[in-house]
Amino acid sequence: MKIKLSHLIEGWRNNILPPAELKELINRVHQLRMKECNKCEHHSKNHSTPLRPDDHCVECGCNLNAKTKCLDCECPIKKWLKVKPSEDYGRE
Repeated sequence: MKIKLSHLIEGWRNNILPPAELKELINRVHQLRMKECNKCEHHSKNHSTPLRPDDHCVECGCNLNAKTKCLDCECPIKKWLKVKPSEDYGRE
């Protein structure tokens, strides 16, 4: 699976210092996505991964705390999809 650099940057940015206007949306999306990830058979908690203590997806390899906060990202097995394209953020 190929991981886009822009997705990595967005996920970690939103995890560490989310834009103020998107903070509430990012938190809401993160909570919903983590509910799905926590039930998933590909969650690292369901596998022996001693070299990686973080919560991650064994399917795509991403850190779940960052990936689930990337609004332009989607689950590789379609458990959740990306949110609106970035040009629509903040519009009602």
